[in-house]
Amino acid sequence: MTTALDHIHLMARNNAYANERLYEACCRLSQEAFAAERTNFFPSIRETLNHNWEVDRYYLDALREEGRGLTVFDAPHLETAAELKEAQELLDRMLIGFCDGLTKTDLDRKVVQDRGKNGRFEETVANTLLHLFQHQIHHRGQVHAMLAGTDVAPPQLDEFFLDFDRHPAAEKYL
Repeated sequence: MTTALDHIHLMARNNAYANERLYEACCRLSQEAFAAERTNFFPSIRETLNHNWEVDRYYLDALREEGRGLTVFDAPHLETAAELKEAQELLDRMLIGFCDGLTKTDLDRKVVQDRGKNGRFEETVANTLLHLFQHQIHHRGQVHAMLAGTDVAPPQLDEFFLDFDRHPAAEKYL
């Protein structure tokens, strides 16, 4: 890896890979276990994954300068792991496509983010993407921990970057 742009490309792919692995596990849960109240930042696996889906839509809207802003949060939550998996896969493909279309100069370009009563703020594309990736990692970790309290084992999510340790499912993203 030689540039920040290369890193962004890889992070978008790692994000999709980790989401795929996590959703494979979540889809093996019963609907009851998926929606069950648990101790965490959000009260269930379902609510945590809905939050990630919402926030990805929000930042992708800002990055693509589509102008929907906070209205992306008006969509109803999805109920099943299968519905969320499909919706997240679409966003992950869109995010990879967005990142693949970036040039080095795009990373410093400012995009507007609507924060409602707090106003509208400009942030660079690079910082927005780094925040989005970190946000996903943070909440995937929470889902991972919640899965440990179910009969579905949490999947390994960090077998992406190292050649000798790469999970076979990661290959399709490289």
